Amino acid sequence: MSEELRAAIIQDDQTGRVLMLGWMDEEALSLTRSTGLVHFFSRSRQKLWQKGETSGNTLRAVEVLLDCDEDAVLVRASADGPTCHDGSTSCFTPWLWRKILQREKEGAAKSYVASMLREGPALLSRKVGEEAVELVVAALSEDDGRVLSEAADLWFHMLLLLRSRGLDPAALEDELRRRDR
Repeated sequence: MSEELRAAIIQDDQTGRVLMLGWMDEEALSLTRSTGLVHFFSRSRQKLWQKGETSGNTLRAVEVLLDCDEDAVLVRASADGPTCHDGSTSCFTPWLWRKILQREKEGAAKSYVASMLREGPALLSRKVGEEAVELVVAALSEDDGRVLSEAADLWFHMLLLLRSRGLDPAALEDELRRRDR
């Protein structure tokens, strides 16, 4: 194959979660194989780079596989920290979590998300409890629209609580997978 770029899908070796998509040329592929650290070719900067070279959140290659046409790569890797530049475990994070991270980063005084996160886990724990009770009441005596509304409030505030504790919602999925074994 010439100096064409290959799509490189990075998958967590333990959970199977897709962490990110990058691009590899022959040099990036060769360096990934020889060093054990995942390298990419940046299309925007037109240069080779090692994942984590500035953040410290490297990816250690466990297995590197080419597809049948050798035009795509699957890298099973272990991550040393969050993979996404926004601090998420995966670049394929649900939109609500991404929105929470964005609002936290902006830190606007009028942002409900930012203000709740500034208050910390104690307030958010009480809020999650309040929302849980409201969901139970709705489920027992109200219509489906109200149940969905209260469930959304609980889910949202639960995510805020996780964020206030420095936890990623991917950890919830990991825990549930662990229990399923």
